[in-house]
Amino acid sequence: MPIIRVEMFKGRNAAEKKALVEELTTGFVKTCGGSPQSVSIVITDVEKSDWSSGGELCSEKFQD
Repeated sequence: MPIIRVEMFKGRNAAEKKALVEELTTGFVKTCGGSPQSVSIVITDVEKSDWSSGGELCSEKFQD
């Protein structure tokens, strides 16, 4: 049973997450085989202040 883990900044709504998991599931099955029911996806929402890139907090690097 494959598990796809997605870590992303907070802020996506339920409709966006639904579209994401549908696309990820379809893409996995198309590429690797198996059934959609066998694919599990875990989404972790992360605050920008808890993520860094290039030695900078993303909350400073990517201000809304």
